[in-house]
Amino acid sequence: MASTSTSSISLQNNAQNPSFPLNTARKTFHRNKNKLTSFSSPLTKISIVKSSSTAKYNDVVVEEEMDRIRRLQNGSDVRGVALEGEKGRKVDLTPPAVEAIAESFGDWVIHGLEKEGGRAVENVRVSLGKDPRISGAPLSVAVFAGLARAGCLAFDMGLATTPACFMSTILPPFAYEASIMMTASHLPYTRNGLKFFTKKGGLTSPEVEEICNKAARKYANRLAKVSTMLPLLPTKVDFMSTYATHLRNIIKERVNHPLHYDTPLQGFQIIVNAGNGSGGFFTWDVLDKLGADTFGSLHLNPDGMFPNHIPNPGDKTAMALTRAAVLENSADLGIVFDTDVDRSGVVDNKGNPINGDKLIALMAAIVLREHPATTIVTDARTSMALTRFITSRGGHHCLYRVGYRNVIDKGVNLNEDGIEAHLMMETSGHGALKENYFLDDGAYMVVKIIIEMVKMKLEGSDEGIGSLISDLEEPYESIELRMSIISELRHAKARGTEAIETFREYIEEGKLEGWELDTCGDCWVSEGCLVDLNDTPAAIDAHMYRAKVSDEKHGQHGWIHLRQSIHNPNIAVNMQSFMPGGCQTMTRVLRDKFLMPSGLNRILDISQIDKYGKSGQLG
Repeated sequence: MASTSTSSISLQNNAQNPSFPLNTARKTFHRNKNKLTSFSSPLTKISIVKSSSTAKYNDVVVEEEMDRIRRLQNGSDVRGVALEGEKGRKVDLTPPAVEAIAESFGDWVIHGLEKEGGRAVENVRVSLGKDPRISGAPLSVAVFAGLARAGCLAFDMGLATTPACFMSTILPPFAYEASIMMTASHLPYTRNGLKFFTKKGGLTSPEVEEICNKAARKYANRLAKVSTMLPLLPTKVDFMSTYATHLRNIIKERVNHPLHYDTPLQGFQIIVNAGNGSGGFFTWDVLDKLGADTFGSLHLNPDGMFPNHIPNPGDKTAMALTRAAVLENSADLGIVFDTDVDRSGVVDNKGNPINGDKLIALMAAIVLREHPATTIVTDARTSMALTRFITSRGGHHCLYRVGYRNVIDKGVNLNEDGIEAHLMMETSGHGALKENYFLDDGAYMVVKIIIEMVKMKLEGSDEGIGSLISDLEEPYESIELRMSIISELRHAKARGTEAIETFREYIEEGKLEGWELDTCGDCWVSEGCLVDLNDTPAAIDAHMYRAKVSDEKHGQHGWIHLRQSIHNPNIAVNMQSFMPGGCQTMTRVLRDKFLMPSGLNRILDISQIDKYGKSGQLG
């Protein structure tokens, strides 16, 4: 689409007359007691109708429509089903819903800038990038329509990555006031979503909740559920080239190769598995141009159906294929990106997969060389061995709530309180560094690892980056189980909160012998890595508790963590143990001493708990 001031885009095939004024009321008819009653519905108000029963019915309908938008909030993101094809799931991320959310985000950005500057603002610029999902095109048009409604100028980045969208608010000559990334990360091709950025970083869960609440009101009261025409086409921009140049320059400057400064990756073979997502650019525009041999790379071409495997560094197939390619080609490094490249994992030169705790340990080893005694913030699912690994190198370990925004925001807060925290990482692969705007950027994380790999080689080491974590212990057992919440979707969150809080009460009342709510002390976090005790506690987006488990014979031998999922209506149960059969024993206690006596088995599907408790097997 070329930029123009005269063209327009139709957003639906049966578009209404574009001259019809958007802010006028419409006539809607509702059948009640075999009579037709009309009522008018302006954008901001539902009018009172004559029949009280009809009014009550319409109130319910409006509330249900508003709930439909609110439920699209997914922590600090928006996610939903964009295409038919998922059993038991209806399409809810529709163009009208996306338009309302984009308009509300535009309003929110403008209001924030006006409040900050104390004056009206004009020509607020917002960029949009997207991953290759096949629902991206129609939903992009809805985003542009929503931004236009809000009075923003839109810029179309096309295929992009989530970190690049944030960087488009920073790097000149772009430096947009805000950005949106359209992605659903590693979720199936039927899903899609939105991530939001300003120059200050990604939005928090409360901020996204505020935007979704505003969008819900717009959506329920809107004259036309989606705009019929877009008065101005968005301006197409090529930001990814600028972003790739930015990454290349970082590698060149920090390696500072004594023989070939501009091609510091000469002599290295690096394999990239982009999973048919947005990460192929890293091969063509970063590694190849720095002299690396990328022969053997996998699934670089974007394909929104993701035909080969889930684009996810935690996916076993993705890691196995990358490992095989590394070994077959005797490569120095393998890289696995998720769809939108805010997460990554690697494979070392011996074919060892490095993700989860291992990736956190690798990044901690690199960062602690640069910043001795810094604090590493992680989510509360990491192992006790990782804590020992970090502290043995002089670092400090702060365990915090699960959720990448929670972990990153905790690191930001620690730095604001005078506690140096240079690395924040979640076991899912999200990782942010203080030096990089606290941005969870999978490509930047890999850049750090590549720089370390080249420096080790220049220092005469052929060990490879895996040698940096050779002393990391692994738990004897580690498992995750899920309990679906048996409830209507709109009540699932409340039911999940009830179950998690009951878990806390059982432990505090001593009903689970040897189980104690875990704390991490001097980071002002207590009650199972849930409650902030500092002056500005962070809002809770999902309830969770971690308990350490001990017995007289073994002492503390493991931990168990219960949390609400913010993606789906279920409760995740994570366990680790340093003794054989420890996870199975904890599972039995959870079932027999907690789930059954409390009656929670009536609102939770405990079939996985039953099966693992009896057999010790997941499958």
